[in-house]
Amino acid sequence: MADEIALSAFNRRSVLGAIGAGAFLAGAPTAAFARSLARPTTPFPGLTKIINDYVAEKKVAGMLAAIGMGQDDPMIIAAGTHKLGGDKAVDRNTLWRLYSQTKPVTGMAIMMLIEDGALKLDQPLADILPEFADMRVLQDPEGSLDETVRARTPITIRHLLTHTAGLGYSIISKGPIQTAYFAKGITPGVVSRMPLPGTQPGPPTPDAATFSKNLASLPLVYEPGTKWSYSVSLDLLGYVVEVASGMPLEDFLQKRMFDPLGMKDTFFRLPADRVKDFTDNYSPFGGTLLPIDPAETSIYLDEPAFAFGGAGLVGSAADYDKFLTMLLGFGTYRGTAIMQPETAKLGMSNLLPEGSDMKGTWVANHGFGAGGRAGLGTTESPAGTFGWGGAAGTSAFVDTGNGFRAGGYTQYIPSNAYPFQSNFPKYVYADLMKQASAGEGKTSP
Repeated sequence: MADEIALSAFNRRSVLGAIGAGAFLAGAPTAAFARSLARPTTPFPGLTKIINDYVAEKKVAGMLAAIGMGQDDPMIIAAGTHKLGGDKAVDRNTLWRLYSQTKPVTGMAIMMLIEDGALKLDQPLADILPEFADMRVLQDPEGSLDETVRARTPITIRHLLTHTAGLGYSIISKGPIQTAYFAKGITPGVVSRMPLPGTQPGPPTPDAATFSKNLASLPLVYEPGTKWSYSVSLDLLGYVVEVASGMPLEDFLQKRMFDPLGMKDTFFRLPADRVKDFTDNYSPFGGTLLPIDPAETSIYLDEPAFAFGGAGLVGSAADYDKFLTMLLGFGTYRGTAIMQPETAKLGMSNLLPEGSDMKGTWVANHGFGAGGRAGLGTTESPAGTFGWGGAAGTSAFVDTGNGFRAGGYTQYIPSNAYPFQSNFPKYVYADLMKQASAGEGKTSP
């Protein structure tokens, strides 16, 4: 992809980003809360108003939420169109850039291979990719690449799943290591064909094998297992899937997950005949929306260098809801088993290495599982919650304790330009708590 745009550290920080750190803050669910989930009517007036207001104020072209209870079909709340001034309304089958919402999908593919016996959670990465043996670590994360020490701990699959492998990210790292990532094409994400203000172009991302070797040739930013740092680890895990399974990531997912779940609208490359279903992507600037990736000329129409396991998917709300429903069913979707319950539960649990530093990160006071934030069983981080978000403002999570899942979809970059992504779970919980309170008032003690 010669025309791929690699955003600068300042602007890329949120480009492949995540749900805000306090996203699941909701208070302890009540018995009436749980009962209200079993009898949804129109329980989301607050969220509905927020979605309608975003569109009416032209903050976004379109916005949609899909919320489902158990294995039931999701309720859809939608407003707006695929593009500003367009006449095609967004709906459950509209295609959105999912960006980092790809990470939990790739994470669960790894969990499936662990279940198969092809991988182990604490297996050294060098067993699969020998180039990652004998890694070195920067003495200063932003310092000279010549000032390194030998890594004391080998990178493991667990480290990669939880962003504790010590790898960098061009949207996060600073200094010489960021420059080196750009120089070697370690920029697995696509945004636009056009130059964007404040961005720096980088060379094309290479094929997966070269990507892996280029990444292994550079020092780590942190000692493996010691610190949570958002990274390219899920993109690298996509290549691990290929080596361990003998199938490229996109083929493995198609065979083992997308086809069994009936996910017919999820792609690493946008089919030309689906442009009509694709949204435009925008960047809010000076009170207006600048189209940075129009559907008709989208960079997603190009063949990617490889299937970016950390940021590459395009898909519909209906399709991603099937993935969430499978997670909510602990590996089973309406009778179709994708993985064993124990595997799904493990993937959605806190897999962080003991003692890893979370201070000052997006996931401070939370756990982290197979590519997504995992609840720790506190008010701030409720047990049974698991999810992540994407660069263009999307957000999705499951709450296995209360038996529901939710996804929010829109298209703007950076994701922190508006609070929709970071607050989406709060909006959902607030409406459900209000409904629960109303139901509690009608319930005999």
